[in-house]
Amino acid sequence: MHEFDVVVIGGGAAGLAAAVTLSRARRKVLVVDAGSPRNAAATAVHSYLGREGIDPRELLAIGRSEVEQYGGVVRSGTAVGVKRVSESTLKITLSDNTTLDARRVLIATGVVDELPDIPQLADRWGRDVLHCAYCHGYEVRDKAIGLIASGVASLHQAQLWRQWSDKVTLFTNEAVELTEPQRAELAARQITVVPGRVTGIEITDDELGGIRVGDDVTAVQAAVVFPVSVAKVDDLLTELGLEAEQKEMDGQVIGATLNADTQVGKTAVPGVWAAGNVRGHRAQVIDAAAQGGLTAAMMNIDLVDEDVRRAVTGTPFSTEREREVT
Repeated sequence: MHEFDVVVIGGGAAGLAAAVTLSRARRKVLVVDAGSPRNAAATAVHSYLGREGIDPRELLAIGRSEVEQYGGVVRSGTAVGVKRVSESTLKITLSDNTTLDARRVLIATGVVDELPDIPQLADRWGRDVLHCAYCHGYEVRDKAIGLIASGVASLHQAQLWRQWSDKVTLFTNEAVELTEPQRAELAARQITVVPGRVTGIEITDDELGGIRVGDDVTAVQAAVVFPVSVAKVDDLLTELGLEAEQKEMDGQVIGATLNADTQVGKTAVPGVWAAGNVRGHRAQVIDAAAQGGLTAAMMNIDLVDEDVRRAVTGTPFSTEREREVT
């Protein structure tokens, strides 16, 4: 058994940023890193001030080094359970049966993007099959972009990607029935509409060749999908009664995130906090890191308050004690 002020579950940008802040606050911190970041397939991180275009693996390696620089610990592993064992202690169990005791737990496990069941699509994920315009839009500027619809929310995505290219095609994929006003909006910005169910992705010489609908293939250079992003909570916190909450846009489920205070990351379970994509799947890497740092600061304040209560309880006030202090 090992005792820590905070155990951070998740070694991505949010978790590592939180661990740096807490370590610099002289807290005893351990990060449990499962080694499966959301952007593992990507070759670069964008819009990260001072680190534009950095390889995601390099960014995380730098983050781990910075945690360790201030005395924090980063270990590989997967947390499989969290339960409260006393008023001030949570026990974290890892997949190798290691147990860790902590005063606080930060959930920074991110999300899993659930992709449509389309042949070849998952294999190209993060390469030329994309989902985030702000992450990848500039790299496919002015190219032919095919957006595979998953519901009404995909119409917003089509209009968004139109900012980067005037060669956007919306594949309805039998997921959306367009109204006349919606068709007019798409046509007004020269967004082509292809009806029918998408049956596959064409690959030629390890390059994306096009999107197949029936026997026809529409040539594209980048395919965009709008996945459902589900918080990686799984069975981790079921013992504590913490669950993911579905998020909708225009009646379509677009994701599931952990319910936590939007300002500080405190969940309904005492001692358990959350940061990063697990709280909001749309956050970019720099957003997740910023949220991790802010949540860590709030956690430290919470720990300070507990330290004060312990000090008062452990050393009752008296005139003799006052003279000792002064």
